[in-house]
Amino acid sequence: MIEIHHTAVAQAPLAACFAYLDDYTHVPSWLFGITQFDPVGEPVRGLGAVYNAAMRVGPKTLGSVVEITAWEENALIQLDSIDGLTTHSQWRFEAVSEEATRLTVDFHYELPGGLAGKALARIVEPFVAQAIRHTDATLRRQVEQAAQRSF
Repeated sequence: MIEIHHTAVAQAPLAACFAYLDDYTHVPSWLFGITQFDPVGEPVRGLGAVYNAAMRVGPKTLGSVVEITAWEENALIQLDSIDGLTTHSQWRFEAVSEEATRLTVDFHYELPGGLAGKALARIVEPFVAQAIRHTDATLRRQVEQAAQRSF
């Protein structure tokens, strides 16, 4: 299992950060490697929303269907896989000030066992550090720009 914990501060108000991350249409633009994140039916946001997701990892594309299993406005978004690649992610939001928000994310990925899993692990492990750096920088920049446009 691959586990990632990361915390960063965006220079944007809490509600703006949450609204940006809660909008599924933005996910492929900031979450490194995600090439597809499309809703499956209704609802399209909040508790119970389901998405078809695809992540490009090196030469391989991994698919997963994820569901929002916990959602609290301006505080928490949690997604768990219900099909495909086993994943769990939890995003927490905390106001640092009126104009800054702490974003904390925990990702868990479980790769298949056997030789295929070992081969995939060799591809995924170097990808993880790059993905964290890219996602952190891109997400903070996009959230901050979106917050500035809304003022």
